[in-house]
Amino acid sequence: MSRSTKIVATLGPASSDVQVLERLLLAGVDVVRLNFSHGKAEDHIAIAERVRAIADKLGKTVALMADLQGPKIRVGRFAQGRVRLEAGQSFVLDAQRSSPGDEEGVGLDYKELPRDVRPGDTLLLNDGLIVLQVEAVRGEQVHTRVKIGGDLSNNKGINKQGGGLTAPALTAKDMEDIRTAMAFQCEYLAVSFPKSATDMEMARQLANVAGEPWRHKASMIAKIERSEAIPQLEAILKASDGIMVARGDLAVEVGNAAVPALQKRMIRMAREMDKVVITATQMMESMIQNPVPTRAEVSDVANAVLDGTDAVMLSAETAAGRYPVETVEHMALIALEAERAEEVQIDSDFTNKRFGRIDQSIAMGALFTAHHLGCRAIIALTESGSTALWMSRHNIKVPIYGLTSQVASQRRMALYRNVRPLLMTREADRDTALAQAEKLLVSMGALKPGDTYAITCGEPMGYPGGTNMLKVCRVD
Repeated sequence: MSRSTKIVATLGPASSDVQVLERLLLAGVDVVRLNFSHGKAEDHIAIAERVRAIADKLGKTVALMADLQGPKIRVGRFAQGRVRLEAGQSFVLDAQRSSPGDEEGVGLDYKELPRDVRPGDTLLLNDGLIVLQVEAVRGEQVHTRVKIGGDLSNNKGINKQGGGLTAPALTAKDMEDIRTAMAFQCEYLAVSFPKSATDMEMARQLANVAGEPWRHKASMIAKIERSEAIPQLEAILKASDGIMVARGDLAVEVGNAAVPALQKRMIRMAREMDKVVITATQMMESMIQNPVPTRAEVSDVANAVLDGTDAVMLSAETAAGRYPVETVEHMALIALEAERAEEVQIDSDFTNKRFGRIDQSIAMGALFTAHHLGCRAIIALTESGSTALWMSRHNIKVPIYGLTSQVASQRRMALYRNVRPLLMTREADRDTALAQAEKLLVSMGALKPGDTYAITCGEPMGYPGGTNMLKVCRVD
C-alpha cells in the first residue's frame, strides 16, 4: 500500500545541505516549505534550485511552497535579551520606545497596537505562554497587568484574544518576497494572516504579475490563523486554491479547546469545495529534541489523516530539529497506518450530489467505476491537474495517477492526496496517448497483465478543462 497523505517539510539550518535534503526526499517529503520569515532572497532561490536538482536526480516529484512572513506583530528587544515577568506586576508596551526593554516595559514592532486595543482586552505573548490584561491606553503606550508571567525574550509574538488586530495580511516585505518566490516559480504561495477573500485576491494578483515573465501562476494557500478568518472561511476558500490549518496562532486567538473542532470543520469544508488542505503546527514537536514522537503526537497526526487532510506539515522539527529525517520517517509510517483504517464511502458521497461540469462528472464516474470494478489504478490524463484534484477529494483505496505534459502541473499535484503525478509527452492522437499511459504504468510496476484500470482524458487532446471520456481497460 502506498501512502496517500502527503508530507510538507520546512527547510532550515538542520536540513538545507545536499545530503540531508536527499535523505528527506527519500524518507517521504512531497512538498518543501521555504519560510520567508528567515533568510535572504538569494538564499531561498539557491535552496529552491538545490531541491529541484535533488528531486530530478532521485526521479521524485516535489513541490515548492513559499510561506510569506506576514505582519510582524511582536515586542521589541530587551537590554539583557529577556526579562522575567511576575503575575500582578505592571508592564508597558510602548510603540514609541526605541531603547531596549526591561522589566517595566518594551518597544513594539507593530506600531498600531495602541489603536487596536482598549482596557479589558487580553494580550497573549509568546504563543500564549504570557498573558497581559490591558488596563489603559495612553498615547502610544499600552499599560498592562501581568496575569500569567514567565520569561519574555526578544521579538516574541503578540496576539489579541478573540482577534481584532488591524495589521494587513500583506506587508511591503511580503510583496518583495512574492517577486522572489515567482523568480523560482514556486508551485504554492502561502499567505499568512488573511482575514478575508480580498487578502487572497490581492496576493494572487501580485503573484500573477510577478510570474508573468515565466507565464507562471502559483496556487494560493490561505493560512487560517486569525479568529476573523473563521466567519469568512467559505469566501476565503473560494478565493484560494487551498488552506493551511495553522493551529499555532489560531489556538492563541480562539483558545486551544476550540481548535480540534475547527480543524475538522476546515478539512471537511475544503474537501467539499474541491480545495487542498494542509494541517500544521506542533505535529511532532517533541522530535525537535527526541528521536521518537509522543503517543499524543502519533494520535494527532493519525486523526488529521483520518479527517481527510491532503498533507501534514513539519516546521521546526525539520528546520531546526536534531532528527529531521527520522521525523519524516515516523510521520510517513503513522499516515500509512491510519490510512489502512479508513473506510470507503464512495456511494454515500454521491447521494443527492449534482455535477455542473462534464469534466467533473467524468472524474466522479471514474472513482465510482474503479471502486466497484476493483480496478488496480485510475489514470487521469490532465493538462492542469484539475481532474486528479477532483478525484482526490473522495476517499478511495485505488491509487490515482495524474499524467500531464506540464511540469508545473506535475509538481502541483504532489500535494494532492492519493495522487501520484507523472510526466508524459503530449500526444495529439487519443489512442496513442492511452497506449502510452498504459505502457508507462506497466513499466513502473503499477499495472501488470490482467489488471483492469480506469482512464480519463479529453478529446480533442491537450485542452485544459476538456476531460470528457472515461474508459475501462484491461492490460493484455
